[in-house]
Amino acid sequence: MPTLTYPAAVRALQERGRFGVRLGLARTRALLGALDNPQLRFRGALVAGTNGKGSVIALASSALRAGGLRVGETPKPHLVSYRERAQIDGHPIPAGDFARLVAGVLSVAARIPSRLGEPTEFELLTAVIFSWFAEEGIDVALVEVGLGGRLDATHTWDGGVAVVTNVELDHMDRLGATIPLIAREKAAIIMRGDEAVTGAQGEGLAVVRRRARSLGVHLREVSQAPVLSLDRDGIVVDLHAMGPTRIGLRGRHQAANAAVADATLDALATVGIATATLDARRAGFLSARWPGRLELIDANGRDVLLDGAHNPAGAAALAQALDDLGPYLRGPAGSAAPLTLLMGVMADKDAAGIVRALAAAVTLRSARIICTRLDLGRALPADELAAHWRRSLPNATISVEPDVGRALDRALADAQGPVVVSGSLYLVGAVRARLVDDPELRDPEETETG
Repeated sequence: MPTLTYPAAVRALQERGRFGVRLGLARTRALLGALDNPQLRFRGALVAGTNGKGSVIALASSALRAGGLRVGETPKPHLVSYRERAQIDGHPIPAGDFARLVAGVLSVAARIPSRLGEPTEFELLTAVIFSWFAEEGIDVALVEVGLGGRLDATHTWDGGVAVVTNVELDHMDRLGATIPLIAREKAAIIMRGDEAVTGAQGEGLAVVRRRARSLGVHLREVSQAPVLSLDRDGIVVDLHAMGPTRIGLRGRHQAANAAVADATLDALATVGIATATLDARRAGFLSARWPGRLELIDANGRDVLLDGAHNPAGAAALAQALDDLGPYLRGPAGSAAPLTLLMGVMADKDAAGIVRALAAAVTLRSARIICTRLDLGRALPADELAAHWRRSLPNATISVEPDVGRALDRALADAQGPVVVSGSLYLVGAVRARLVDDPELRDPEETETG
């Protein structure tokens, strides 16, 4: 088998990005078959939905780990290191394992029938992750769907539990222009013999129900748990079996995700995959962390809130959170001056809808807004983003700094109050890489071996 350094392995995967997103299962099935079907050697939950997938996985994983189980996770996208996309017990895949497995998967990919087409970056990565999970002998996997569900590469795995967190408008160019069409794509992850969970409402719920009913699958329908209180560090919700329960993730929208995570744990227990006791759930929900999603960090005595809200529903949740958290956020030396918002958005997102939703936050009416642009081909120009803000908040202080590094420097140097970074997880990742030094995310340099 050929060998690769870690940087070369990352480049080899990213090079496949030129093939774009090509939905379909044939290539991934062929890859996994040639690798002796590693996905058949572990069970767990496949999680689809417009928003909340990562939060549900973070909460459920934390509870399972609190109960002593070894849990594989697939957070996406990564914020700082590519290795974040494959984790066991909250730790990213080691660089050496990543490089070795990428080399093996690429070798197999070269033998895939040409009629199937070249495997994409995400398809190769899915094969790498499933191979690693199988090698490591995890107790349970929590796998996040990449796009939609029906034709996503992760759907080559049926772990026994299928979760659809919710259904909102997003990726309409690929999934459909209406809630029912999008719901149909997501509900397709429910397979005969599964236990299913959903937090979907309205039209989306109707589609998920029909899918489960047609396959004779038991569907757990959950609604948002009542929020009893909230503060700087999380929320307290009323979960039916546990009563008042502290959630270590910020934002009242996490009450819905906590309910889905709790039901997911029930489903895993029902099908005999894994059990998390009530004590493990309490401990896990309290200690759960989800980087880049209403993550509060300290930057030289100033609060910096990172949130990758990248669609209108996510922006609405952030707007509500800013108003809730406003009294608890502080600038240098504890000052309570107005917020500074640093924002960048991808051009293929509903930028106008994101801005409108975020502009509903009362806290932002007195904020200073800095619009920037990531050095990515599909990033929205900063001046176009600023134009959306001027239409939504014509009296706000809005400026443009296309360079992300200079925009962050300006925000930190000039802001009298806390700083909020949002609009894209790519932007959040770039900022987090500068402000948070995590030894586990220090990747090997080119001169080092994988």
